[in-house]
Amino acid sequence: MRVVLLLGFFLFFLNCEDKQSKKDNTLKSKDGNTATKHVDQHESKTTNNAPEFPVLDTKNAMEFFLGYETKNKENTVRLTTDYGSFDILLFEETKFHRANFIYLTKRKYYNDTQFYRVIDNFIIQGGSSDDRKTGRKRKNIGRYLLPVDADRGFKHDRGTISMPSSDIDNPHKLASPYEFFIVQQRGGAHFLNGDFTVFGRVIKGMDVVDKIAAVETDEADWPLQNIYIRNVEILH
Repeated sequence: MRVVLLLGFFLFFLNCEDKQSKKDNTLKSKDGNTATKHVDQHESKTTNNAPEFPVLDTKNAMEFFLGYETKNKENTVRLTTDYGSFDILLFEETKFHRANFIYLTKRKYYNDTQFYRVIDNFIIQGGSSDDRKTGRKRKNIGRYLLPVDADRGFKHDRGTISMPSSDIDNPHKLASPYEFFIVQQRGGAHFLNGDFTVFGRVIKGMDVVDKIAAVETDEADWPLQNIYIRNVEILH
């Protein structure tokens, strides 16, 4: 009788544990992607053991980047895409945005994201994707916004990389530190000045930006063929 009771309790415990596992297996990410809640062994180890990788939110992000930018002075990165590579210089004056881009690069966030909004003779916009992997990366890094930093004297000239300010009501959800756009418009897009934070410029490979801008898109400006950012690396 005692064996039967123990066996019953054991089966009940396994059943409850299985139900709980199924219940918590998925979640909705901020941008609507379904992302698994599971964190792989490498990500878990990085987050748990390295104090420089906290989960960021609106309360701790600014303090984190204030310290991070003093210890991580890199300012030149190379983006490798399906259409070739181009190099970007990040401005020292926009320190939070520079530090944010360097941080996300070191966390390998941008790898395998896409240029998902392309308008010829205007901008190419990247840093997101509609797959689960990107949603999971965002969850592991955190949800946060960067402050407005649009008064540094930089204009939306051709080749500049920009990020929207967090107080803009934007239908394309540009107010995310994960996303960026590059001005491809000849002569610049100066009507954007003051509303978005310019934090760098393309210093090599602008022809690649032009190639991406020229691809065919649907009515929502999404390329008919996905354009992936295969790798982002720090040069110096």
